[in-house]
Amino acid sequence: MTEILMSVGGHAFRVLSTTPTDISLHLDFHGDQPRHFGAPTARARPLEVEGFVGDTRAGGSCNCEVLTLVPHCNGTHTESIGHIAAEPRSVASLATDALIPALLVSVPSCPREDSTEGAGLFSLPDDRLITAAALQEVAESAEHGPQPALVIRTLPNDEGKRFRHYDSGPTPPYLSPEAADLLVSWNVRHLLIDLPSVDRTHDEGRLYAHRRFWGMAPSGTGAPGSLRPDATITEMVFVPNQLEDGIYALSLQIAPFVTDAAPSRPLLFPLEAA
Repeated sequence: MTEILMSVGGHAFRVLSTTPTDISLHLDFHGDQPRHFGAPTARARPLEVEGFVGDTRAGGSCNCEVLTLVPHCNGTHTESIGHIAAEPRSVASLATDALIPALLVSVPSCPREDSTEGAGLFSLPDDRLITAAALQEVAESAEHGPQPALVIRTLPNDEGKRFRHYDSGPTPPYLSPEAADLLVSWNVRHLLIDLPSVDRTHDEGRLYAHRRFWGMAPSGTGAPGSLRPDATITEMVFVPNQLEDGIYALSLQIAPFVTDAAPSRPLLFPLEAA
């Protein structure tokens, strides 16, 4: 077996490449699946052209399905700055490093009314925030501190996240603007979170956290002025409870779609001191 070594903050680690944890949501086109923002479920149907049906159960010679999905709303996906910029930016051109040092943290949300963060946010009394204060607390207890990639597991963490319809029930937690600013100060280039969006699902188009993370102005859609055009945001991951907080090697595998967002399959590889 090939040995893979990684240096993190001057410390040498061995990548345990045979035991990764897949933190993507496996999207079942014929079963239960998560979704949000009013999007329809992802669907699959047999290809039908003249003289052919792509379904062996219907007499076809092979199976060939047409898939319909909204990457932003149907399962794990990675976004580029093209999500909010007028200029196209393909997510397929980003996160090209094979392995990226990543810190996994578990963070509870805070009732909006109990936090001093988020002044000016469009919010309602029952909203909950992922705050800079909470992130700072868990980062200070981490042995090696923030890394180029940060994986946020929100608490409580339950299996229902795999199939949740976020349009029903309370508004999901979201990042305060101060939390996004903190990530920028840590130079986090790749943010992964188990929520459907880093911003409030319906915030009248403000998208504070997206804009701050990509270094964009509070309004407008111009990407050339962005300070962080190569950063990525991955939403709707799921981190199993048995995976401990700490340092990992991240393989951020993104479908090579020439679009602002695409389905992705992040893998976390454990590390051991070399």
